[in-house]
Amino acid sequence: MIARRRPTFSARREVALGLGTYAVCLLVSAAAVRERGRRAAVRNAERIVALERRAGIAIEPTVQGALLPRRPVMLVADVAYVTLNVGLTVGWLGLLFGRRDPAYHRLRNAWAIATLGAQPVYLVLPTAPPRALDGFTDTVRERGLDLDSGLVAHLYDPIAAMPSIHMAYAVIIGAAVAQTARTRALRRLAPAYPPAVAVVVIATANHYVLDVAAGTLLGVAALRAAATLERRLA
Repeated sequence: MIARRRPTFSARREVALGLGTYAVCLLVSAAAVRERGRRAAVRNAERIVALERRAGIAIEPTVQGALLPRRPVMLVADVAYVTLNVGLTVGWLGLLFGRRDPAYHRLRNAWAIATLGAQPVYLVLPTAPPRALDGFTDTVRERGLDLDSGLVAHLYDPIAAMPSIHMAYAVIIGAAVAQTARTRALRRLAPAYPPAVAVVVIATANHYVLDVAAGTLLGVAALRAAATLERRLA
């Protein structure tokens, strides 16, 4: 019987992997976010809206319109969009690394696969978020944070709505919490996390229904690819 190889936990390797993945994202953003790319992003966004209308799934204005009067709810949604998704993703993976959880490497690989897998789409199909179109309210900007210009816009790709990386991360971390949380309450709450993120990204006018669907599929595909990789390396 062949002994299964135990994965090693190296903080230096994880930092290098994280920074390397982020560097790829910044390179793609630098290539895509130009005047020509921004014009293409708006055209692609308008195509998505037209497609959703034909399919009868253009619910974004309705969702946002229903929640805008609920100011406490929108405050939570805006804060969650800007901080919670990335914070929980990094935080939960960091927790698993810290306690040397056997699931860490598979879930970290899923995160990396999802992040890198989205980059070719962002490069060839830049897509502006709903907040860039007429008929939507940029709720985050109304709170004083402009996601489309200044320093913030250099830290990420503002025309990368399709697929929603927020949703991909939500699927991965929802699965991670369901599998690795040490309390039953958290494990039971985990399946509600991706739907909650879907409401947040739509209500804040940062993603379309089709973005949410594509991001969900990306997250599921990344989890499966990471599981396959783990089996092959075992």
